Amino acid sequence: MYDAFARLLQRHWWRPTLTPLTAALAPLGWLVGAIAARRRASAHAQPLPVPVIVVGNVIVGGAGKTPTVIALVSLLRSWGLHPGIVSRGHGRADAGALLLDATTPADAASPAAFGDEPLLMHRRTGAPVAVARQRREAALRLLQAHPEVDVIVADDGLQHHALARDVELVMFDGRGIGNGRPLPAGPLRERADAIRPAGADTPPRFFLVNGRWPAPPALALPAPRERVFEARRALGGAVALDDWSRGAPATPATLHALRGRPVLAAAGIGDPERFFAMLEAEGLAIARQPLPDHADFAALPWPAGTADVVVTEKDAVKLAGRALIRTRVWVATLDFGLPDTLAAALRDALARRTTSA
Repeated sequence: MYDAFARLLQRHWWRPTLTPLTAALAPLGWLVGAIAARRRASAHAQPLPVPVIVVGNVIVGGAGKTPTVIALVSLLRSWGLHPGIVSRGHGRADAGALLLDATTPADAASPAAFGDEPLLMHRRTGAPVAVARQRREAALRLLQAHPEVDVIVADDGLQHHALARDVELVMFDGRGIGNGRPLPAGPLRERADAIRPAGADTPPRFFLVNGRWPAPPALALPAPRERVFEARRALGGAVALDDWSRGAPATPATLHALRGRPVLAAAGIGDPERFFAMLEAEGLAIARQPLPDHADFAALPWPAGTADVVVTEKDAVKLAGRALIRTRVWVATLDFGLPDTLAAALRDALARRTTSA
């Protein structure tokens, strides 16, 4: 019943104007927006000894935070820096700080211990990752264990104001801001008028759109155009699950070899349709199987006897090592690029932080 109502509500959120259902929820949305604004205004977090870049979103669900963190770590390394990552670790059984690095035993690096996204970020980047409900606690654990870390990338920490930050990178995707209302009347975690940075904003806030912004009648993004950047994204290819688990790279040839076969695509991410559309753009004929974000795959969600299944890397971390009987599981990887203009803006922001420290 709850899941059915949640799906109904989301269909109403992504319309540009209020419906009778979302209009009835508007007073609650106003209250949520006011609380979010008060928390941000009253935040007085203690700065950390290294710069912090927070990657987050103001819309509910995924907007590309994980691939952005991965791309950002690569960018920072190209500048000669030594980044580390902090995250809450969605779905963890424990709230305390836990460190994932090269010394973590393979049998201890599980989604239950760290969450699916931290596992993926560490696998793709090799960077040390600390997880905790309190991100500052995670950051201190990270810096204690890895004193070489000179910049921290915080995954999904935009509304976690106890973590001081020097730059905010706010993610959006092709769904836009829906009706522009805060929860539960709309998909926003804060008021639309709070998205735009005010005056000499501290910290500076930039916006990265993962996909093209929707055409009218969708609402415009309430942010200065010069602060909005568009990500480059494409499927990098595919690789068999067992080979992916051993670190083998994905290739376009493996992905294209799935053309002409009946393939089931399963995705437990914030916006499964985006993944499905990218597979179809590569010429695959797929049967869609959308799953809830962070689906645990405790039971295999596809019918017994399914020959070929393609999944995201976020889902692959929960399938690695599993007995899949006769099903061939393929992992489709995402190549995510940050525009040069955003890279320059981030570098300038970090340079100003270093100069003022």
